[in-house]
Parts: sequence; C-alpha cells; structure tokens
Amino acid sequence: MQVYSPGIISVLPLFYIGWSDSVLSPTELSEIRNIIQKMDFLSTDEKNLLVSWTSPKSPPTEEVFNSWIHQLASHAYEIDLSERNDLVSLGIELAKKTAGSSNLINWDSDKTRNSINNLQRALRVDSQLSKLAFYSKINRNNVSEIETEVSFDSKKLGEILDGRHHEIKTKVKALISEKSFQVPVNLRDKDELRALILRQCVLLADQGLGAYAYPQQYGGQNSPSGSSAIFEALALGNLSLLIKFGVQFGLFGGAVYQLGTKYHHDTYLQLNGSAELLGCFAMTETGHGSNVKDLETTATYNHDNQSITIHSPSYTSGKEYIGNALHSTMASVFVQLIVKGINHGIHCVLVPLRDEKLQELPGIKVEDCGYKIGLNGVDNGRIWFNQVEVPVKNLLNKHGGIDENGIYFSSIEKPSKRFFTMLGALVGGRVSVAAGANSAAKKALNIAMNYALKRRQFTSIDENIETLILDYPTHQERLFPLLAKSYALTFALEKLREKWAENYGQSDQREVEAMAAGLKSYASWHTTKTIQTCREACGGKGYLSENELGDLKADTEIFTTFEGDNTVLMQLVAKALLTDFKQDFNEGGYMAIARYVLKRVTNRLVLQNPITTRNTNAEHILSDDFMRSAFEFREEKLLFGLSDRMQNFMKKKLNPNEIFLRVQTHMVILAHAHIEHFIYKEFTKTIESTKTKNEKEALNLMLQTFSLNAIFEDRGWYLENDFISADKSKAIRKILTSLYRQIRPKAKLYVDAFDIPEVLLKAKIAVNERVMK
Repeated sequence: MQVYSPGIISVLPLFYIGWSDSVLSPTELSEIRNIIQKMDFLSTDEKNLLVSWTSPKSPPTEEVFNSWIHQLASHAYEIDLSERNDLVSLGIELAKKTAGSSNLINWDSDKTRNSINNLQRALRVDSQLSKLAFYSKINRNNVSEIETEVSFDSKKLGEILDGRHHEIKTKVKALISEKSFQVPVNLRDKDELRALILRQCVLLADQGLGAYAYPQQYGGQNSPSGSSAIFEALALGNLSLLIKFGVQFGLFGGAVYQLGTKYHHDTYLQLNGSAELLGCFAMTETGHGSNVKDLETTATYNHDNQSITIHSPSYTSGKEYIGNALHSTMASVFVQLIVKGINHGIHCVLVPLRDEKLQELPGIKVEDCGYKIGLNGVDNGRIWFNQVEVPVKNLLNKHGGIDENGIYFSSIEKPSKRFFTMLGALVGGRVSVAAGANSAAKKALNIAMNYALKRRQFTSIDENIETLILDYPTHQERLFPLLAKSYALTFALEKLREKWAENYGQSDQREVEAMAAGLKSYASWHTTKTIQTCREACGGKGYLSENELGDLKADTEIFTTFEGDNTVLMQLVAKALLTDFKQDFNEGGYMAIARYVLKRVTNRLVLQNPITTRNTNAEHILSDDFMRSAFEFREEKLLFGLSDRMQNFMKKKLNPNEIFLRVQTHMVILAHAHIEHFIYKEFTKTIESTKTKNEKEALNLMLQTFSLNAIFEDRGWYLENDFISADKSKAIRKILTSLYRQIRPKAKLYVDAFDIPEVLLKAKIAVNERVMK
C-alpha cells in the first residue's frame, strides 16, 4: 500500500470527503487545479499526484481510496483531536505527525493554513470532522463511534410530525401502553386472541374514542380527522386491535353516519360508539372484490309489507373477508336495490345477523375465514343471505330511498354519480389505513435503526473493535431513504386528512377520493417494502417473533389489498387526472388549449436544454427548482402522453374497453408520479411553516433525501426523456451518499421523533440492550 508524504497527508481528508460526497463542475475542477499549483509547500510530484486525483473520467481506484482511509485512520488514532474540530486542522496535525523531526515546513503558518482552506472551499466539502464516516471522536482507548449529533430537538420534531392532533395521539399512545392493552407475543390461538381484542376494543369505546367522529349528541367529538388520528396512533400497538377498531367505528359506524339519515343516527350511532352494538361492513363478495358496481347480492323491495328482501343468489355472491363477522349483531350490507323490477344500483341496507343470545338469525349463514397470514385477532368471516326480510327503514337512504307509495327517489339523478357517492363511505377507511400503514413503517424503522446502532459486524478501521452496521454506507442506503419517505408521507397524509374532514358527509368528494386512493396505495406499498427491508437489515434477529418484525410484516400485508387493491386504486387516480384534464379543455376553451400548448413548448425547451440536463452542480441538484421541476415535468409529460395515446386509439375507433386495457400500465405510472409530486409539495409547505431553525433544517434533509431518491429510483424514465444526462444521474447518486452521511449522526434523533413509547416497542433488539449513539 502506497505511503504518502506529509504534504499529501495534509490535504488527504479533503480529497477523501470530496470524492465521497461532492460532484464537481468543470469550472470548479479548473479552480481546484489552479489552487493546487499555487501550494508552495508541495513538490511538483505532489502537485501532479493531487491533480491526477481531480479527473472525473479517471477517479481514484478502490485500492487508492482504501489506502486513503487506512492512512487517515492509522494516523488519526495517534493524535489528540479534542481540540481539532475541522478537516483542515486535522490535515495539518496529521502532516506534522508524519513529518516528525524531519519537518521542514511551517504547518502552523497562516499561509499554509489559508492555502489548504482555499482548497477546502474549492472542493465544496463540509469541513466538519463529523463528515468522516469512520469516526467523529477518538478517545484514548482508540474506540471510534459516530455519536448522536444533537442538532435538533426530537420532541419538537415529533410534535411537528403529529400535527394539530398531537394531544389525542399522545393520549392514545399512553392508553395502549397500559397493561390491559398488552398482547403476549406468543398468543397465537385465534379464538383466545379475538376475545382479547374484542375486550380491548370495548375499552377504547369506554374512553370515548370509538364515537370520536360522531356529533356530540351521540357521544362523540364531531371530529372525523381526530378519529383518523386515533387510528394512526393505534397502529403503533397491536394491529388486530387497529383493524377491529376501524371496522366497528370507522366502516360500520361510518356507513350509518354518512349514508343514513336522522332515524339511523338516533337509533344506532350512540350504541355503535359505545360498542353496545357490534357491526360489520359487508361490501366485498367472493366473485366481486374491487368491482363493487357489479355486486350480486340483491335487495328487493316488497310494497305489500314495506320490507326489503336481502338475498345471495349464488355462492360467489357471499360477502367475503368481512371483519367483525363473528362478533357482530348487525351488518351494513351493500346490495343491488330493486324496486318494482328496476335495478337502481348499489345501496346499503342494515341487516341484523344475530339475536340477543348471539345466535344467527333465520336466513343468515356465517363462516369463519379461519387462520390468516396475520391479524388473527380480527374475526373475518363469509356471510350469505337466504331471503332475509328487513324493514324498509333499514335502507340507509341519504342518497336514495323509497317513499310511502313504493316509489324510488334520489337527490342525485345520475346513477353513476349516485354510485360513486355511495362509495364515499370507503374514503375514510382509505385515509386511515394509509396513516396506519405509515405508523407501522415507522415502528419497523425504529426497531431496525436501534438495532443497527448496537450491532457490530467485521473490523474496519480499528482492528480492536468491530464496526456498527449503521456506519456501513450500504446499510444507510437501505434504511435512510425509507426513513425520509415515512417523514414525507406524514405531511401528505395530514393534508389528506384535513381535506377529507372538510368534505366529510358531502356528496362530491372526487378530489379527496382520488387522493385517498393514491396515498393509501403508495403508503401501504411503502410499508410492505420498509418492513421487509428492516427485517433483512436485522438479519436472523429480525426473524425472531420476539422482535416484532414478523408480526408487523404479516399484519400489514393485507393493507395493500383491503380498502381496495392498490393497482386498481392507482387506476382510479389516473382516471381522475384525465377527467380533470378533459374538463379543463371543455371549460377553458381557447385559453385551455393555449395553456396546453405553452406547457408542451416549455417542457420541450427543458427537454432540450443541455445546461439544465447536464448540470451536475450539487447546489443545483439540491435546489427546490430542480426537485420541483423534476416531479412536475414527469407528471405532466406522462399525463400529456397518456391523453395523446388515448386520443390516437379513439381515432382508430377502438372499443373503449380495449383502449383502457392498452393504456392501463401507463395509467398506474402516471398515478405514481402524481402522488409523489403531491407528497413533495406538501412536504415543502410544512418546511416553510416550520418556525424553529434546527427542526426546519432536519426536515429539509429528509425532503432532499426523499426527493432525490424518488428521482434516482426512476432515473431510467428521466434518462429516456432527456430530463437528466448520465453524468447528472451519477451526480445524484453521489449527492444521495452525501445526504446519508449527514443523516447518520442524527439517525437516532430522527426515529426518536416518532415518539413510540418503549412499552410498545416489544422488540428486544430495539430496547433491551444499550443502544450506541
């Protein structure tokens, strides 16, 4: 291994960080080479060597780079760094140490220090010692660790994450931390687990949490957004309880509240909120999952006795995977409403399932779904109805009913609009599931991050001690982008919750429905990936039941398909975008066309702008201008492209269904781009409104990491569309590595900000041993 001279050693820390973190433009490289030539304390050979290390086309080999690390570390352990707080001072001390008694250079002179300082500025590297990945402080025992950098207050950041519902979330977390809400890790018998979860659900109702969304006269707080926040906090505990709570109060209760009228509210809401009336939400059928419009179960009106007959005409019309089915005494059943031989489409009817002794009523058949991959504390079942007769008043008739003369009526004349309005009861579930999914991801990240702060693997710099696994760049690359995405999702979901609450109970919620569909999909996919990555990051320890990741993975798997299959929901998002796009044209006339053309021209200019496409300057890449334009450009180009493709297919007179099939994958890609653009915009708004400097900077680091990682993950598309060059793609990768280095000393603080009570972190690898900081 090559041994370097004191002159080279004096600037080696700067070159190490420069090649680790920075992306330099040709102008900057020219300046660096000029500065090197002016360094009087360097020989010609030393200058030539340093200049050779500045070529982007032939960067230092891995062998050379490793030799830098070895020499820096070996010399650094021999000196006292207690008073050295920057890379320039470190380089000078290292040079003095290696020169020894043969030292012919005055390393302490202002001229020498200024010369190295100029190089540091030209290299555009942060001169803090914490930038060195292998240590931030070296003690007398030669033990090296990156310590937690106290740069922001995790409690303050946690309050920002919680948003305006911080108080109720804190209350819920404290409540489920109590002994009565604990679930033994080894409790696997479904019947015993279901009974425990039911008792806990009743305890939540006793605390007034079940009715939280309902008006005060029914025992609530008139706060739908608060109820969703409760759901989000509950997701940090047992997830079977979370789903049981959501079905009982969110789905069944939500259907009564949003689809019913005063009679239904007066009769059922208080009983539901107190858990005296247990209910289930019976929409999905064995033969029809996402295709709600074509459900088979019928509800036929009988004018002679003013009743409705509920019937399952086939095996596939049975209601499938219904949560709370084994405990409920009533179901909100989605049916095809038939009045005087005319099918008026999907409506919801309340159907009693059991009597006071909890025996199934005549015509009701319920089967237990049995053991599932996870969530075995939730009693899922299948339900069939054989000519079950209920009073007509059981029809939830806010959007469509039957009058005294047996005539169907509705305030919404158009059947298709009425159908989508009926589905409004699903929106709250999607809002809450998205937030709950992100909570589960945060819990997994907390476990994996804490484990990575104490688990050691292989010797690195110091042969006497193994390296913390979070100090490995590969480990950082696995966990930190997911951490940033959970931060980013938090603020987008908070915005969604606000918009949903503002529109709660209204007939037109199309914008909220589309955003809820997209964010639920994005968040649950993120959770599935995050938990799997965290399991792998914890090795064999992550495979033990005692460390929770297995249960988290099993319990959240279903999030990607319940409340709507994610892929189907993303198509709904794209359809909404196309509808808005078409509406803009229809309503905007000439100006809409002008705007469209202008955007196309603008995008084409950006596309062909070599300066923008090839700018690898770190300041540019980390700027709001670049990140925002990247998200905006991708969404708009995909939308324009999809619209053009559909128009071309229509010109060829293809069947509409055939057109839909041909553009289906394009629609999902567009929806993904739209959701990420929305997340970015909401994150920036949060940062702008954050008043405290340290927390603002902490959030900005998460924003940059989320954004550049999203762009880099889709770099193939950006390269195909000439938005970035190959060099710029490489630059983004290097800058991401730099961001990970900045996150590393603060990693513990970032997960602490999730404010997960220790009793809810049952994973032994997360809390039962001392965590290195």
